[in-house]
Amino acid sequence: MRVVGVDACKRGWVAVVLADGRFAGAHLMATLAELLDSVQDVRVAGVDMPLGLVDHGWRDADAAAVAVLGPRRSSLFRVPPRPVWDEPDFAAANTRCRELTGVGMSRQAWGLGVKLREANDCRGRHSGLLYEVHPEVSFRHLSGSPLPYAKTTWNGQALRRTLLRDHGVVLPDDLGVAGRAAPDDVLDAAVAAWSAHRIAIGTAVSYPDPPQATDDGDRIAIWA
Repeated sequence: MRVVGVDACKRGWVAVVLADGRFAGAHLMATLAELLDSVQDVRVAGVDMPLGLVDHGWRDADAAAVAVLGPRRSSLFRVPPRPVWDEPDFAAANTRCRELTGVGMSRQAWGLGVKLREANDCRGRHSGLLYEVHPEVSFRHLSGSPLPYAKTTWNGQALRRTLLRDHGVVLPDDLGVAGRAAPDDVLDAAVAAWSAHRIAIGTAVSYPDPPQATDDGDRIAIWA
């Protein structure tokens, strides 16, 4: 059984493939569509990107997941409602967000826009394959508690690689082309794959549980 974990990065999208929970390859592609086409035999794709939007207010998934992150809570951005992402720039989006939620949005969240749209378009074309994950939520389940160090620090990256190894996900030193991605993006893709494996075998948990149902029949959750 093969699954893939995917993380957005500066070069596009980096992915780690697991077969029966063990490392089976890594990829780096410019677009998510190209990446998914290259790993067609996978059962689940865990993607570190918001999948599914609400029409007003905030997503329940973000509030539920951030509650378990402790010192890593700032790594999760609340995702504004769908109409906000149709605005042409941050100023207009921030104004629209205030109209729909009562508060503005962060520039970090707005920065997700291009890849958020790309991921949601792919979700629509790959029904049942893509699941939203968040690496810090996944690592929290991997370790049993929120991690004390940020993923960009030496201690943080060493701890994350050790946790993955201890759970059977052994990342080789040479990842080929995929090794051009930043170390924290590779680690995020690897733990996304760990969560994808849990989704595939039915042991994953969702935030919220059950997933939030939207008016258009979508189901929104962060899985770990």
